[in-house]
Amino acid sequence: MLDREGFRPNVGIILLNTRNEVWWGKRVREHSWQFPQGGIKFGETPEQAMYRELEEEVGLKAEHVKIIGRTRDWLRYEVPDRFIKREIRGHYRGQKQIWFLLRMVGRDCDINLRCTDHPEFDAWRWHDYWVPLDVVIEFKREVYQKALQELSRFLSRPSSHGSHRHGARYLRQSHAGGRSTAEEQPSAAKPKIEE
Repeated sequence: MLDREGFRPNVGIILLNTRNEVWWGKRVREHSWQFPQGGIKFGETPEQAMYRELEEEVGLKAEHVKIIGRTRDWLRYEVPDRFIKREIRGHYRGQKQIWFLLRMVGRDCDINLRCTDHPEFDAWRWHDYWVPLDVVIEFKREVYQKALQELSRFLSRPSSHGSHRHGARYLRQSHAGGRSTAEEQPSAAKPKIEE
């Protein structure tokens, strides 16, 4: 389902724990880390799609989370041709996403990456809210930055790491030890493009 401009409706999910750390998932058999996301099916609202994707990709149900906020408008990114299947080139341009900020009210043991026959992630961890953009595939970086910045107004307390850099390829400052968060994560790999 594409809009008139060739963008597929999609949802993105930023899941927080009580320390305002975000759930960061490693793609199956890749060295790529990202937030959960997925397409909105015909007849679904963005919220319904978010709950479905959360259960399919992370194993959490509605009772395990609380919605804190969502982006006001669609955030769009274009997908480079080399990542688009030949049969949809010329029609498909990318994704338009509504991002949700969720608070985990369940326990870590409620997370189950094997809820479906085709899992999206094979590992996960909690990460500082201001994730390093260097580990996100290049064409998604601007959307990640916009989503994190817009939704940060819903955080219950400010980040303990102070203000974040402007113009940097990641959003928050380096750790006190001088090592940036970007150095702690593997680089991004080829993404899965959903139809």
